Amino acid sequence: MAGHVDGEAAMGKASGKVKRLPRDIYERELARLQTELVTLQEWVRAEGARVVVVFEGRDAAGKGSTIKRVTEYLNPRVARIAALPAPTDRERTQWYFQRYVEHLPAAGEIVLFDRSWYNRAGVERVMGFCTQREYTRFLHQCPIFERLLVEDGVLLRKYWFSVSDAEQERRFRSRLEDPMRRWKLSAMDLESITRWEDYSRAKDEMFVHTDIPEAPWYVVESEDKRRARINMIAHLLSTIPYHEVERPPLELPARPAPKGYERSPREMQTQVPDHSATLGTGR
Repeated sequence: MAGHVDGEAAMGKASGKVKRLPRDIYERELARLQTELVTLQEWVRAEGARVVVVFEGRDAAGKGSTIKRVTEYLNPRVARIAALPAPTDRERTQWYFQRYVEHLPAAGEIVLFDRSWYNRAGVERVMGFCTQREYTRFLHQCPIFERLLVEDGVLLRKYWFSVSDAEQERRFRSRLEDPMRRWKLSAMDLESITRWEDYSRAKDEMFVHTDIPEAPWYVVESEDKRRARINMIAHLLSTIPYHEVERPPLELPARPAPKGYERSPREMQTQVPDHSATLGTGR
């Protein structure tokens, strides 16, 4: 990205409390954008388009929650999430991009990568999970790989979620204290706090090599998750020339007259206990 400057390392100390987008405005606009995403989905299916959206950024930057809002009302057979685990011993011997290629969309599909092949330029680079030679090869091959995808007609969009060190630490503490979200934290996530500048340098170098005209990086400021979700979805929609697709009308058929069927007695089946009956009405 020409002239790109990474301000993440200093942002936490320089910025004050971020003003959150009011909930009513957020929910109203999110609903509108999600309606447009359904329209986009139907266009993708009708046109046989192939869409790839890459979500990258700091740990706790809001990638997962944004993906959740993008897919909330979409057909999982059309819009899939690819969140690959650590490579197996066999996959480590493959061409690096090979296991990601298996998850690319066919005609009429959208794939959202919750982290992607850019693991090599981020966590693998910083944590020493790849060699210098493997890293250098990645920086050379990645632009070629992405140009091939775009040349073949894939609509590739890449988003980097940017968050300050102070806000990241706040979110980590919140997860640590919440038993419902503690699973989101790993030892490697926590170590990223001590390696903040290493990740900043790795990200800057990655942008230098992979922010190409055919597949540019788009930076999403994510201090306020509500604004980040709205901004990212609105931008994605603005970059794809979709339109409303006419769908065949559907009508509920008349229910046929009964022909003597009788349901088998409930006591012949194993019923789920009525746990709800043990609860108060809340009134």
